[in-house]
Amino acid sequence: MEDLTIKEAQKRVDDWIRTYGVRYFSELTNMVILTEEVGELARIISRIYGEQSFKDNDKNRDIGDEMADVMWALICLANQTGVDLADAFEKNMKKKTERDRERHKNNKKL
Repeated sequence: MEDLTIKEAQKRVDDWIRTYGVRYFSELTNMVILTEEVGELARIISRIYGEQSFKDNDKNRDIGDEMADVMWALICLANQTGVDLADAFEKNMKKKTERDRERHKNNKKL
C-alpha cells in the first residue's frame, strides 16, 4: 500500500461522500460523531493500556480502525469548513517548534 498524503485523504473522503454519502452531515453532527469516535478509541486504549478489563463487545475492536474513524470524522469537518489539513499541520508544527523548542528539554519531570 502506498503512503497517503493528507491532501489525498481529504480528496478521497470528499469523493466518497459525493459518491456514496449523498452529502456531508452538518458540521455540528460531524463534531458529535468525532467526539463519539474519540470516545470509542479512548475505551479501547483504557482496556489495552489501563486497568479496565475488556467487556465481551470490546474484545474484537481494532485500535487502528478506531483511529481511522477519528481521522475520517476530522477530515469531514476539515473538508466542509475549508481547512487544508496539510497546511494547518505544517503551521501547527512550526508554532509548536517555536514555542516549545526548549520547554520539554528543560522540564525536569520528563
